[in-house]
Amino acid sequence: MRVFLGMILGALLLGFGVYAYDSMQTSSVANGEVATANRTIVNWDVAATDWSAVKHRAQNDWIKLSSK
Repeated sequence: MRVFLGMILGALLLGFGVYAYDSMQTSSVANGEVATANRTIVNWDVAATDWSAVKHRAQNDWIKLSSK
């Protein structure tokens, strides 16, 4: 049980760390050549679209399962 809790905690910590790093790299303070040199690790627009698709599919599958 501790192993699974550690994996979940590690994944959450990694996700928050990457988000914090990316938010500092793309701040409004960095502009000009500095902003173009610093690239984010994650393409957050694509991640948001994929997450929306996963939520929509899960919702549709839940409706199919609950209607039976």
